[in-house]
Amino acid sequence: MADDKIKKLENRAEGVAKDVQGHLKDAVGGLTGDVGLQAEGKFDQFAGHMQQDFADLYDEGEGVVEKAVTLVRDKPLLALGVVSFVGIVLGWLLAPRSKRS
Repeated sequence: MADDKIKKLENRAEGVAKDVQGHLKDAVGGLTGDVGLQAEGKFDQFAGHMQQDFADLYDEGEGVVEKAVTLVRDKPLLALGVVSFVGIVLGWLLAPRSKRS
């Protein structure tokens, strides 16, 4: 669990570093008139933002999984009922229909 937290923080820090690096490249490219460097900076900013968002999304997903595990552990019959209901509904929706003439 602690390794996951450290990995998330490392991922987030890398994203922030990429974002800062992108801002610097964008600024230098704007000052020197180098459109390629400016574009590279914009891409680095985007990649940094995406890496930070992924770290946040991973953390949220981890919370959902923990809630699901707790539900199954505390109320196994309710969890079985929910899964059965979802399976029946999906089967009904995805099953091929016979054509009536």
